[in-house]
Amino acid sequence: MKRLLITGGAGFLGSHLCEHFLAKGCEVIAVDNLLTGRLENIEGLIGNPRFRFIKLDVTNFLHVPGKLDAVLHFASPASPVDYQRWPIPTLKVGALGTHKALGLAKDKKAVFVLASTSEVYGDPEVNPQPESYWGNVNPIGPRGVYDEAKRFAEALTMAYHRSHGIPVRIVRIFNTYGPRMRMNDGRAVPNFITQALAGRPITVYGDGSQTRSLTFVSDLVDGIDRLLRSRLNEPVNIGNPREMSLLEIAQTIRRLTGSKSRLVFKPLPTDDPKVRRPDISLARAKLHWEPKVALEDGLRRTIAYFRKPL
Repeated sequence: MKRLLITGGAGFLGSHLCEHFLAKGCEVIAVDNLLTGRLENIEGLIGNPRFRFIKLDVTNFLHVPGKLDAVLHFASPASPVDYQRWPIPTLKVGALGTHKALGLAKDKKAVFVLASTSEVYGDPEVNPQPESYWGNVNPIGPRGVYDEAKRFAEALTMAYHRSHGIPVRIVRIFNTYGPRMRMNDGRAVPNFITQALAGRPITVYGDGSQTRSLTFVSDLVDGIDRLLRSRLNEPVNIGNPREMSLLEIAQTIRRLTGSKSRLVFKPLPTDDPKVRRPDISLARAKLHWEPKVALEDGLRRTIAYFRKPL
């Protein structure tokens, strides 16, 4: 892979992917409309002769001159706060944006990588979730705009693969955390860290027994790179099989920050998944991948990043 285009390249995950592939000697074109992406995420890359940033809404148009070896489609609001604030743009980037990105990959004869999500499993009735599980999604609930956008994007990606023969990779991303997450992201880890560092009450929804599986961003990027270089055209879970309750995660963050914040409990949001844990048998067998960064190590690095603006 010598020349790649990454949609959502100024976002949390996209910016880490840009940095990773530049470090491997690739030329990288980042495209982002900056709805949830931030220029400060890529400011360290500006000036690199192998890096180019284009401010562009991929739901309208996506084309660049010259050869591309891969198109990585990572553009989308990804937190409940964001996609409930922008429900229609979320649906549009999952549908129209994916269509434009697939069209570019087809035109360039490039590998197409879709950033899908564990949210395609909805509130699962199977735990852990294998790629063969079809999910339990409420299509008209408040989370449906994200869940169904990604499910449609997967269907469209496989349709392009079957109809046009383009090589595709679909990564089902489980809860990922690390530096460059936004403080007001709305997801559990940044919420817990910002509240703990500020000494405010730490908000736990429900009784905190619902589970998540947290993957540090560098592990995720490594998994995506391995998937890109593989020949797996069907979805692959990339996530950490270590399952923890949200209460355990909140308590761990409070301890690592040295915070005296108290825990407060609020009603569970609509359709909030009760469990989330990937079956990574496929990634282990075919990509020789599994997460390496221990939770406390990853959380310390993330806390250090969040301390900087305070």
